[in-house]
Amino acid sequence: MPKIEVTRRDFMKTSATAAVGITAALSPASNILGANDRINVGVIGCGGMGRSNMRHFMENKDVSIISVCDVYEKHLEKAAKMVEKKVKKYKDFRKLLENKDIDAVIVATPDHWHALPTIYACEAGKDVYVEKPLSLTIAEGRAMVNAARRFNRIVQMGTQQRSGEHFQRAVEIVKSGQLGKISFVRCWNYGNDYPEGIGNPPDSDPPEGLDWDFWLGPAPYVSYNPNRCIYQFRWFWDYSGGKLTDWGTHLLDIVVWAMDVKGPTAVSAHGGKFYLQDNRETPDTLEVTYEFPGFLCEYSSRECNSFGISDRGYGIQFHGTNGTLFVDRGGYEVYPEFERKEQQYVERTDMIRSGGSRQNEPHVRNFLDCMKSRELPVCDVEVGHRSTSVPHLGNIALKSKTRIEWDPDTEHVTNCEHADKMVDKPYRAPWKLPQF
Repeated sequence: MPKIEVTRRDFMKTSATAAVGITAALSPASNILGANDRINVGVIGCGGMGRSNMRHFMENKDVSIISVCDVYEKHLEKAAKMVEKKVKKYKDFRKLLENKDIDAVIVATPDHWHALPTIYACEAGKDVYVEKPLSLTIAEGRAMVNAARRFNRIVQMGTQQRSGEHFQRAVEIVKSGQLGKISFVRCWNYGNDYPEGIGNPPDSDPPEGLDWDFWLGPAPYVSYNPNRCIYQFRWFWDYSGGKLTDWGTHLLDIVVWAMDVKGPTAVSAHGGKFYLQDNRETPDTLEVTYEFPGFLCEYSSRECNSFGISDRGYGIQFHGTNGTLFVDRGGYEVYPEFERKEQQYVERTDMIRSGGSRQNEPHVRNFLDCMKSRELPVCDVEVGHRSTSVPHLGNIALKSKTRIEWDPDTEHVTNCEHADKMVDKPYRAPWKLPQF
């Protein structure tokens, strides 16, 4: 593809006509939807997650998918065929954003491509539903928040658990004080891919129809390898943060929400790639300890043993002086503490249990409703940024081999210059991260 300078100024000046159109879209009186108005949606990133999001959006009668975009022609065509009416197809998301008929975009690209399409979409007057984790770096996340606020856009991160009724009830129980003083929270995700993992395919030419240079975008240029693309990208540092940002974002988001905290004050991590015999870069075994004001949170992941805590492969436990609450997507359970009677502990039987609830559908609906009301969605971009920063900090602690001290207000590591530099990451030219 031709090298195009993609600074904010150049994007806004793609052409005289486009510039006028975008300026109009950003005016306070434009792009305000009524309760009965249809919402025209464009999709940026049409892989498995992008098409899944498309299905949930298309379940709503007030939504029309009018354009799709992907740098891989195979995925682009699959997405286009999902829509009954003819849709516009793009390989460059910047061209899609020039379409004045689009009200909102779904950003379901690999993680290293979340920030730029979201920021440019905000500039172009579009609301955004962006997949988790919000960003590849903490600095990207803050830039995304700033763009949403600067251009008054609705931006929802796809942590759909926040819209599940049973998760909401579990958070209410934690906040109510029924569990007593909570001093420890545990999150985990276990699986077993031993020994081959994702394998060791050799570098090769990219498949037909894939623009590999554009897929890499702001990431360093490397030769194509099947494991660096499509789903497996999440196991390479240039594009994602391994299991910690993949699943940990979901789990730690519930902790941040229920405990009502901005972020940890200190983080330490231990782990590495010990067992899997593949070409991934991220750990197969990881333990992270987060020090929050008043409590500790431990996150653990395993790629070589699926026997999880309490016989569960993943979940969250809040440990309080009066009881323990476990929650996952299948429901929640509250186990009261043992009562002490006559110098003996007696098991209490008043356990509370609830089944699961829908999450994806109400999460999308919340975003659509907020587009019309202009109220902040349940996982607003600032909320998503705070929750995504927590797993990022775990990876920074692991890479720096340091117990890092974190200031959630300034968003800087205060005790290690080397670790603080990892809050940001340079882009490959000509891509640049806009700042506001």
